Amino acid sequence: MKRGPILLLGGRSEIGLAVVERLVRADPRPVVLAARAERHGAVSSGAVPAPGRAAAGAALRAAGAPTVSQVDFDADDLASHAGILDAVIAEYGPIGTAVVAFGILGDQARAERDVDHALAIVHTDYVAQVSMLTLLAERGRTAGAGQIVAFSSIAGARVRRANYVYGSAKAGLDGFATGLSSALAGSGVSLLLVRPGFVTGRMTAGMPPAPLARTPEQVADATVRALAAGRREVWVPATLGPLAAVAHLVPSTLWRRLPR
Repeated sequence: MKRGPILLLGGRSEIGLAVVERLVRADPRPVVLAARAERHGAVSSGAVPAPGRAAAGAALRAAGAPTVSQVDFDADDLASHAGILDAVIAEYGPIGTAVVAFGILGDQARAERDVDHALAIVHTDYVAQVSMLTLLAERGRTAGAGQIVAFSSIAGARVRRANYVYGSAKAGLDGFATGLSSALAGSGVSLLLVRPGFVTGRMTAGMPPAPLARTPEQVADATVRALAAGRREVWVPATLGPLAAVAHLVPSTLWRRLPR
């Protein structure tokens, strides 16, 4: 049976695009890239520009996607979430695979003094994720099929002093997605929770790589393998799982001194 389209929420995400590229190489399907409208000259100081949506679409067509559509998507606009999903379903039918890859790292030092910035991180990385994941699950249950991919982080396994705002949002997302995955059992819908460690890319540009760092392509490879195997969660790299368990045994007096 032919599967439905692939929806990438966060349509210029390095990891998300790498996942979708691998999916369409193995199983050519229509792709919908949902991302913020491009604003020329709006790149923040020091940031690495994201690829344009047109360039991302061309790369996915070259990989095998029969069509690539572009949808304006602001993850923080919660009221728009349902309409975007319904428009995709009306055009292409039930969503086959939804990759939820939006998020921000934020500035920890700023978040400690600027409550609005702290709330912005939590809103994008937790509240908006809860909104979209809930809507995707509900529409998947209605269709009786579908795959959802969500991205947590090692930062949420045990929140550290150095990035506790981002880490706390990822910890909340991890718990929510784990519970939702269990709730979807028997519905025909699956949810894969990916927990990468440090990923070298635009989000971490200028930061020295942490031990066991991986590239977006390596995270994508592990994600696609886990999807094919029907797994519900995957650590990238796999050694992070045991390390995360050990982390909870570290005394708090030592843990709070870790640099990242």
